[in-house]
Amino acid sequence: MNIGKTLFAQLLDFLPWTTFARYVARYGGDKGVRSLSCAEQFRVMAFAQLTYRESLRDIEVCLSAQEAKLYHMGFREPIRRSTLADANELRDWRIHADFAQRLIGQARALYAGEDLGLELSNTVYALDSTTIDLCLSVFPWAHFRTTKAAVKMHTLLDLRGNIPSFIHVSEGKLHDVHALDLLLPEPGAIYVMDRGYVDFGRLHALHLTGSFFVTRTKSNMDFHRVYSAKTDRDAVIICDQTIALDGFYTKQDYPTHLRRVRFKDPETDKTLVFLTNQMTLPAATICALYKNRWQVVLFFKWIKQHPRIKRFFGTSENAVKTQIWIAVSVYVLVAIVKKRLALDVSLYTLLQILSVTLFEKMPLQQAFPGINSSSESTMSGNQLNLFAL
Repeated sequence: MNIGKTLFAQLLDFLPWTTFARYVARYGGDKGVRSLSCAEQFRVMAFAQLTYRESLRDIEVCLSAQEAKLYHMGFREPIRRSTLADANELRDWRIHADFAQRLIGQARALYAGEDLGLELSNTVYALDSTTIDLCLSVFPWAHFRTTKAAVKMHTLLDLRGNIPSFIHVSEGKLHDVHALDLLLPEPGAIYVMDRGYVDFGRLHALHLTGSFFVTRTKSNMDFHRVYSAKTDRDAVIICDQTIALDGFYTKQDYPTHLRRVRFKDPETDKTLVFLTNQMTLPAATICALYKNRWQVVLFFKWIKQHPRIKRFFGTSENAVKTQIWIAVSVYVLVAIVKKRLALDVSLYTLLQILSVTLFEKMPLQQAFPGINSSSESTMSGNQLNLFAL
């Protein structure tokens, strides 16, 4: 049973630590390290994310106040802010990036059967980016504009479970459309994105792989109508057209037909025009797919507000990327726990409860309201270690 183990220790038992150790060995993370191993660094940073710590001093003071419980949380010695700062500056951020990708693969497998609310067998992805503003005088390596620094986080979100399947952290200047060059298109998958990603050469390359896309049209798009499908003009679908591009360069970049759907949102009374290479789905489904794109916007809002990447615990590129990737790992870990324990609460609720109960010693399920602690899915600490395989 989990008697004597803090909620924090039980939560981190879900992590595949043997896999983490392989990544540490791959990048020489613990070479020459006398205190605060990479695993302990991850634990400290995960604690900071889960409890919304604001600074290195904040982390040190909070953990010092619970010094008697540190051993039960997986820490062999008191945490010093100078040691943590050195670890964030020097330990290779790719350790945490690879580990986050491993967790993402595990979470996507768990959520593969989630219902999108649409009659689709295709995998649906939402592609977007968010800019994380930084101070130019403190982060000169992240130069963005004359008086501003920033990094950009490009994310491909699997809408079955809202799990990020691809993340790329770049300089703030990288235009969104270049993220399409980094993807490995999945035949049959549907990629939903805003009009910032409209580049007909890149979209045609996506089309040639057997993938589908749904995006918004630009107002200056030059085209002519080839065919119009019958629609009920009194409904929200104003028109459903097959079109061909007429621009000198665009018709060379995308020589085949496209589908143009014009939609009037009954809630806002705004008219939206969608562009897609998916010719068979109902027009209403195309509109619903684009509406689901907002899940990636909500993901960015969550990742910025709940795991702390508003304030960074280091100023180097390595420290910033380390913190971002550990924040992503925490997000995915909570999603895995939610699914493994069949918790019928939102990720936001889980984070709020965990933020004030991590030092408590009780079975993990008992920390959440409305959960029967005698459920068969309650596991012992040893059983949880099976996920390290």
